Amino acid sequence: MAQVNDIGIDLGTSNVLIYMKGKGIVLRQPAVVAIERESKKVLAVGNDAYRMIGRTPSNVLAVRPLRQGTVADFELTSTMLRYFVGNVVGRRMFSRPRAVISVPSGVNEVEKRSIISIMFDAGMRRTQLLDRPIAAALGVGLQFQEAYGTMIVDMGAGVTDIAVLSMGEVVVSSCVPIGGDYFDDAIIRYLRKKHNLLIGERTAEEIKVNIGCAIPMANEITMDITGRNLISGMPKTLAITSADIYEALKEPVSELIEAIQAVIERTPPQLASDIFEDGIVFTGGAAALNGLSEAIYAALKVPCGVADDPQTSVVMGCGRALEDLTGMKHLLGDARRGWNR
Repeated sequence: MAQVNDIGIDLGTSNVLIYMKGKGIVLRQPAVVAIERESKKVLAVGNDAYRMIGRTPSNVLAVRPLRQGTVADFELTSTMLRYFVGNVVGRRMFSRPRAVISVPSGVNEVEKRSIISIMFDAGMRRTQLLDRPIAAALGVGLQFQEAYGTMIVDMGAGVTDIAVLSMGEVVVSSCVPIGGDYFDDAIIRYLRKKHNLLIGERTAEEIKVNIGCAIPMANEITMDITGRNLISGMPKTLAITSADIYEALKEPVSELIEAIQAVIERTPPQLASDIFEDGIVFTGGAAALNGLSEAIYAALKVPCGVADDPQTSVVMGCGRALEDLTGMKHLLGDARRGWNR
């Protein structure tokens, strides 16, 4: 009998992660596609395309098909999904697997149907959708199916999903365009304004990962970066400190705090009381920013914790739903090709 390898997919703005039933996470690659500008021919996908960002000639583009939680280029998203699924599942015509997929909150109903159609074409027998906050909550093991309030904040590259869960459902939620890319843009703007230095997206991301912080660090860290001097037009290397990046990220972190506070203010009092007792759980790659939970606690006085591996929380949630499709069916959208029910 042919082996059926059911998969769970976290379709993120910056990364795509795939979980295979019985095997765990089998793919983690950047959501980037490199194409020829004129012919639109696909040259590379994933890691190979990511290495091209900022280094391509004028006739080649290395782009993210998803931006700020929405599908910016559906054709490229389709190509990317087929490539990743094909790598993981192969072309098993007689053992079409099932898939559970979590997509960014900004994706609308038409795009969801189209993604399901893509998954069918890529070899899936059936595709079901899992809301991103619920997937993240499953991934970190939150007990959200009881009559008790839990709050999860999933911070991706493009958007942050803020949700209060109770009895297996989202009670109050918000999706704001504050995430890893927003932090990167803030760093780029700060260095351009303060030091007349223009840097690229990849450099900004490296700065954020290495010395980024949401609170002043006790031991200041320095990092040498290279960019283009906007006055002379020549390359320039500059030593920047964690204090610089704290200043750069102060405003976006404050905006995130305001968004979380707004959701808490709309939460029923009893559930809000539960949250103040048990705290907020942060997932998603952008939640790894140094000192983020401490900054939010200082502002809101709500206990905060970050998942052990925040970037894999959503795909692990998809995987847990896969492992118990019968028990989790009430959490899954019953979506097939053409959205038939």
